[in-house]
Amino acid sequence: MFTVKPDCSSKAGIAVRRSQAAFSGSGKSRRSRLRVPELRVNGKGSVRAVISSGDKTLEAESPLESKGESNGSLGSLRGGGIEVRAVVTVRKKMKETLTEKMEDQWEFFVNGFGQGIIIRLISEEIDPVTNSGKSVESSVRGWLTRPLTSSHIVEYAANFTVPSDFGCPGAILITNLHSKEFYLLEIVIHGFDEGPIFFPASTWIHSRKDNPESRIIFKNQASLPSQTPPGIKDLRHEDLLSIRGNGKGERKPHDRIYDYDVYNDLGNPDKDEDLARPVLVGEERPYPRRCRTGRPPTKSDPFSESRIEKPHPVYVPRDETFEEIKQNTFSAGRMKAMLHNLIPSIAATMSSSDIPFKCFSDIDKLYNDGFLLKDEEHKDIIENPLVGKIMKQAMSIGQTLLKYETPAIIKRDRFAWLRDNEFARQTLAGLNPVNIEILKEFPILSKLDPAVYGPPESALTKELIEQELNGLSVEEAIEDKKLFILDYHDMLLPFIKKINALPGRKSYASRTIFFYTKTGFLRPIAIELSLPPTPSSLRNKLVYTHGHYATTHWTWKLAKAHVCSNDAGVHQLVNHWLKTHACMEPYIIATHRQLSSMHPIYKLLHPHMRYTLEINALARQSLINGGGIIEASFSPGKYAMELSSAAYKSLWRFDMEALPADLIRRGMAVEDSSMPCGVKLVIEDYPYAADGLLIWSAIQEWVESYVEHFYSQPNSVTSDLELQAWWNEIKNKGHYDKRNEPWWPKLNTKEDLSGILSTMIWIASGQHAAINFGQYPFGGYMPNRPTLMRRLIPQENDPDYEKFIMNPQHTFLSSLPTQLQATKIMAVQDTLSTHSPDEEYLGQVNPLHNHWINDHEVLKLFDRFSARLEEIEEIIHQRNKNNHLKNRSGAGIPPYELLLPTSGPGVTGRGIPNSISI
Repeated sequence: MFTVKPDCSSKAGIAVRRSQAAFSGSGKSRRSRLRVPELRVNGKGSVRAVISSGDKTLEAESPLESKGESNGSLGSLRGGGIEVRAVVTVRKKMKETLTEKMEDQWEFFVNGFGQGIIIRLISEEIDPVTNSGKSVESSVRGWLTRPLTSSHIVEYAANFTVPSDFGCPGAILITNLHSKEFYLLEIVIHGFDEGPIFFPASTWIHSRKDNPESRIIFKNQASLPSQTPPGIKDLRHEDLLSIRGNGKGERKPHDRIYDYDVYNDLGNPDKDEDLARPVLVGEERPYPRRCRTGRPPTKSDPFSESRIEKPHPVYVPRDETFEEIKQNTFSAGRMKAMLHNLIPSIAATMSSSDIPFKCFSDIDKLYNDGFLLKDEEHKDIIENPLVGKIMKQAMSIGQTLLKYETPAIIKRDRFAWLRDNEFARQTLAGLNPVNIEILKEFPILSKLDPAVYGPPESALTKELIEQELNGLSVEEAIEDKKLFILDYHDMLLPFIKKINALPGRKSYASRTIFFYTKTGFLRPIAIELSLPPTPSSLRNKLVYTHGHYATTHWTWKLAKAHVCSNDAGVHQLVNHWLKTHACMEPYIIATHRQLSSMHPIYKLLHPHMRYTLEINALARQSLINGGGIIEASFSPGKYAMELSSAAYKSLWRFDMEALPADLIRRGMAVEDSSMPCGVKLVIEDYPYAADGLLIWSAIQEWVESYVEHFYSQPNSVTSDLELQAWWNEIKNKGHYDKRNEPWWPKLNTKEDLSGILSTMIWIASGQHAAINFGQYPFGGYMPNRPTLMRRLIPQENDPDYEKFIMNPQHTFLSSLPTQLQATKIMAVQDTLSTHSPDEEYLGQVNPLHNHWINDHEVLKLFDRFSARLEEIEEIIHQRNKNNHLKNRSGAGIPPYELLLPTSGPGVTGRGIPNSISI
């Protein structure tokens, strides 16, 4: 392991123009210097390669020989030059086909003639002749491998002679002459007095046949634009220009171009007019922007983009695609296996009898007995070890027994989901703990147009609520912060008529009132279910309470199921997809387009952008698209993304996405300068918020110390042109439909910047983890969180009321998703709840990325952040053992672990990845 030493760096701020001659040199003279190598075998039997450098031919040992030695001859002067070596680390596929292995041998042969890789070192200092960075070029010859601990990671070497006044290299231009790309992990330069100089890459190097431009790799020195060494200033600008593209043409798989487009690729009107979907853009249907692919429009709608259907990939910039381990987990073992293979098998098995569950034991059989998939061709998919433990299987001749893991919510107590206190507990410690808010005023009034949606007053009257308040008046309960509400009325009511016209869908707009008792429990006391008013029925608001006799007991249970269905839809379409996945995408695009990879803020954000564009592209292809899994499995159906757009329009604001701000907005916390994060929780036993504030404070402390380190000078934030362009682009391009909102934070001070960055990192890490990785643990048992309801609650004058009275269990189960719908969504929830083996967690650094920055002070700050997260993990463990915290401990209660920072692979119900990676 090499230790990182400070590199020399020029502080001059001279703007220079790198001449074309200095960049590539004369093609003729460069070819004349590249001599055919002579491969020799020394007395030890090891291969030595002749590597050309400048006008001299040097004999260099392979990295295998020289790795354990000191620089020795490296760094010594030879004819006025310094001998240096570039060690190039490349990652190859872990599982190669025979063809790929043959291609590797061909690459070795080609490299032997110096026609594989060209490396040019660029100095931080100016060459007065060319008025650009001093440079020296070498071609890698032989690509002699050195075996490392991982067989798929190999090192190669190239030697250079650089002038004694060359200065420190600040960038490397690398040209791939091969016919295919390769994955470059890093380049390390040995031989300079400063010690090893690291150039972290973790990037795909395109073939010159795909793109003639060389790739630019900067060393691991973080520099603000004004601090860029003069020899590489033009390269910094040129690299950003290459990433932005020109906004034209269809993107190719090898491109690494980041640009914006609207959500116009969800529908497929060319295939079926019923699959046409509106474009999400403008004042009527605003939405964040996505990554542009440049595909042509559909034939039937010029405003919609033509689709790429599975299994063909949707374009994302090349470095955003899944790495091999993630691809194996996701493609073979998870999403593509489930969506492309498993779900059709389930459909084939059940299509002749897509029926409701007849009794609760039918549901239990999914976990206890499983069911048979008879399609032989899917055996390999089911047997794949990457499928994980959630779906166990046993094999018999010609048949696969599919068996689901028992979800955490019923593992300890099969009947917990039936109880009112568990229904309430999940609003604080469940999958969607971000919608409950304090009841601030009474009577409860709708903000919808009364001319369209009827009188604004709620049917939840003072008299009805006070029956449940143990002698308190409503006013007293509000004053004492004892009343809370889960309010989906205004969000859903505009869509209810359309939803209920869909086959097999029946929904209400709901409000649920909770009372916080003296014993510290949250208890649901009343539910209001509303339908749009019609001329023939003005009584469109129904109120349910937990009755004390059989009929009201069952109607209360059905009312709770409708609330849970609404909660599931809002969770998936608003809190999960919109507020984390979709809103994060513009931040990522802007970061790549406007912040150089040298920029300290780029380096800070880089771990929090991993895989997000790829997972979002896959979601647009198979999950949120017209006719996709979300439409098929959640109540809003084909109106799902319109509902998401409406929530973006009315609810989303960047300044409210920080956890403390969100808690204060919902009345779940009050400002208190004496408390950590400056807030005090109204309900102390609020596991999501209590643990979340620990994670938030750790992120905030890390970000503030990092920002202070790089922006110590007055006006350093406002004078950072890249940073200002980044924030302006996020507001004016990434969230274009909200560009004129007055609540956007300013970016003038270190405090402004720290707040913006803390919010982004929280969204990508803690917030996404809290509302994603519990999907199967909580939703894998469909009665607990039905994703849709198929029947309204029977009323006394309804034809089905007598059937309800005779068999209420049948009415309840037939209101839930069918067996096919349930198993579909369970398979997807399992997929979305899974950690990949290559997951990178908050506070951790991939060992392959140890040289991400060469600043010892920053590394100390990061170590402190990591240590704090370890402390937080132990605090959360202790909280889960605290018998006084009844929302996370007690008989049958699963501990709250969604915000534990670390996890192993699979469905664990814990772990905070750095980024939105699933």
